[in-house]
Amino acid sequence: MNTQTSTLQTVSSLHSSVWQTAPRYAEWQLIAVVAGGLAIDARFGWPGQIAVNLWTVAIFIWLMRCGGYVEKCALLSCLAIATVGEVFFSLVWGLYDYQFHNLPLFVPPGHALLMTLGVLFARRAPNSIIWLAPLITLPYVTISWWQGWDTAGVILFMTFIVCMVFGRAKRLYATMFLLSLVMEIYGTRLGNWTWHTVIPGTSFTTPNPPACAGAFYCVLDLLVLGTLSWVTKRQQRASVAALSNAG
Repeated sequence: MNTQTSTLQTVSSLHSSVWQTAPRYAEWQLIAVVAGGLAIDARFGWPGQIAVNLWTVAIFIWLMRCGGYVEKCALLSCLAIATVGEVFFSLVWGLYDYQFHNLPLFVPPGHALLMTLGVLFARRAPNSIIWLAPLITLPYVTISWWQGWDTAGVILFMTFIVCMVFGRAKRLYATMFLLSLVMEIYGTRLGNWTWHTVIPGTSFTTPNPPACAGAFYCVLDLLVLGTLSWVTKRQQRASVAALSNAG
């Protein structure tokens, strides 16, 4: 009972407790699969994409085996939410297209891997990143909206600010906002995916990639943390009920 109670208390503060003991060389492995995987996918076409699918899934399974209860929940919930999000934003709404106009199998687990990398980076990031990330983005958002070549940036930036104001994992959101921008620039330059310059069904414009695309990743992380909180509260109530019945 003490072990279970301790686990639940740890999960309740997931944003600061997840991956406290990360696998050895985890950061380098995650950087390699993200950077190297996108390069292989762009360079070698379908065979490359199949290879990256297998590589990404292998790293995802490795993290699942290395992680505890909290980490497994984070990885699986991120995988589920990212899959739904990718299907809607890419295949249904058409905000962006992958090079073969499909949804590569490595993308949803890749979001979980990127979130894990963000968690590891955020732990060492200075607290100043919390205000620095929005501060350095604000001039761009203002100018691009005024000039008309990124009118969607205001909405994405405000979404990021909402996550920063109301979310508990502020340093993680700020880290993911910047980390995902680097990945977006890298992926679009290689040609792995392309953002439409006009958002379908609207008159909003956006560059390729949107400078504030990190807002999507912040919302993903926020949803993952919210899902874990809900799951663990249910488990806690079930444990209390089981203890009461046993008494």
